[in-house]
Amino acid sequence: MQDWNIRSRGHECSECQKGFKDKQSYRTLLFHGEEEFNRVDLCNACWKEQYQEDFKNQEGFLSVWQGTYKAPPPPEPDAIQKANAEQLLHQLVELNDPEFLAASYILAVMLERKRIIKVKDQIQENDRRVFIYEHPKSGDVFSIPDPGLKLDELAEVQNQVAGLMEHGLPRDEAEQNELDSEAELPTDSNPEPEAAEPEPVGAEE
Repeated sequence: MQDWNIRSRGHECSECQKGFKDKQSYRTLLFHGEEEFNRVDLCNACWKEQYQEDFKNQEGFLSVWQGTYKAPPPPEPDAIQKANAEQLLHQLVELNDPEFLAASYILAVMLERKRIIKVKDQIQENDRRVFIYEHPKSGDVFSIPDPGLKLDELAEVQNQVAGLMEHGLPRDEAEQNELDSEAELPTDSNPEPEAAEPEPVGAEE
């Protein structure tokens, strides 16, 4: 399977570069690239003019679906970020570490059941099912391979997910050493007093 992380939805048409408007429908196409998957988001006009008739004949064609663009909300100032299943899955997909493959799959199933993400397609890669998910609000697209979990493996993976939810991703040794060094930096608890103003030269005794 080709390695690829999150493919974010474009905010404009890949062909005409016109920005999408809120609630505007569009088409998303996925293609095999040389080293990764490529995503193309198209407005309806460019879809009908250049892709609708022969999109399956495009080189490397993989999948296509229709979506509705949702304008991103304005950022909330000083918003407190709390770890949750959605953020954790986002981190695991970006990390792309085989150690967390099963955990990513379990999180994706949880979020799909809650209708937070949706399966857009299934493909076969190296004799393995791969689910292509989309986050409807952000439009982000990512793939999750089916790890083929057995029943006696579920408890261990669920414990791993619970640990990640509680403690977050483990830091590597270099990052942890850097944090430890910053914590050990001395603080200047006794700052030097301000220098006294010099007496005027030539003052009478």
